[in-house]
Amino acid sequence: RGLTDISLLECFIHLRYVDLSKNKLKDLAPLSSLTQLLWLKVDRNLLTTASMQELPYLQVISFDRNHIVDFEGITHPLLTNLSLKENKIETVLGLSHDRLFSLQVLELRGNKINTTAGLGVSKLKKLYLAKNTICSLEGFEEFEQLEILHLRDNKLEALDGFSASMKCLQYLNLRSNGIKSFQEVGKLQVLPMLQALVLMDNPCAQEPNYRLQVLSWLPRLQRLDKETVEEEEREEAEKIRQTRKEKEKEK
Repeated sequence: RGLTDISLLECFIHLRYVDLSKNKLKDLAPLSSLTQLLWLKVDRNLLTTASMQELPYLQVISFDRNHIVDFEGITHPLLTNLSLKENKIETVLGLSHDRLFSLQVLELRGNKINTTAGLGVSKLKKLYLAKNTICSLEGFEEFEQLEILHLRDNKLEALDGFSASMKCLQYLNLRSNGIKSFQEVGKLQVLPMLQALVLMDNPCAQEPNYRLQVLSWLPRLQRLDKETVEEEEREEAEKIRQTRKEKEKEK
């Protein structure tokens, strides 16, 4: 509606669900009066910051498609879902587990993030980092509860940084990165619960026997590139794995 002023909302202190998307807002200060707020959507505005007064019951916020550059001022204790898709965030520093101990879903697709170092919210279950410029994975040792990780369309060439402590990770999307060798794929063996992997549109996906090669390194996979792993594939992959082991012994 082209709104630039929402000061009138200060009167409506019992509001719980507010959608202010597709306006021209630069300031959310009037929302500090809405202490009962549970759900807030402010997509497609002109916001440069997500900073707000702490709201005690707020559980879901979406700041998609604004001009936000950092995480400063996001301190809501019951927040479980936070979306900052398609903003201008360059670093993940500033999100604190001490203040966001309820956060489970974090959506950061389409920003300008180049490393995961400093992402201090260890209880996340779903993390979406597609369409950034990430070239290194750091700090993942803390993500013991993470189940889903999206890293599609980044700049990854190496898969260092994954940890055995990521014992809940089941789904990993690495589509459209720069992973060339199956040895890099082999580094994912440290993930004990990994069941589904997306690797298409990486250089290694053009190699002969691509699926079998990946399965020879990751025999526990149930799905590769969204296709179920067949028993015949598993048997063929095991042969490749045994051959590789024999060659390593010879060396």
